[in-house]
Amino acid sequence: MATARFLVSGRVQGVFYRASTRERALALDLDGIARNLPDGRVEVIACGAPAAIDALEQWLRRGPPAARVEQVLRETCETWSGSGFEIG
Repeated sequence: MATARFLVSGRVQGVFYRASTRERALALDLDGIARNLPDGRVEVIACGAPAAIDALEQWLRRGPPAARVEQVLRETCETWSGSGFEIG
């Protein structure tokens, strides 16, 4: 089990980025959260199998059709304590 934190910048708020991320994460059997940050970025924390987290990262770099992802930063973080995938 691994946990990663992603900071996604670009046009990622108001384009169903968080909801689409939740759908993708659930399909990959990941727990975590996707939430908007005040600076316009989206923070995603994902916990699960390392290969599933890698697959989510690749999806985050594209996002839903209306998004325009400019950058995805990834860092290791503490284990996520929740279950399921939330939208914050």
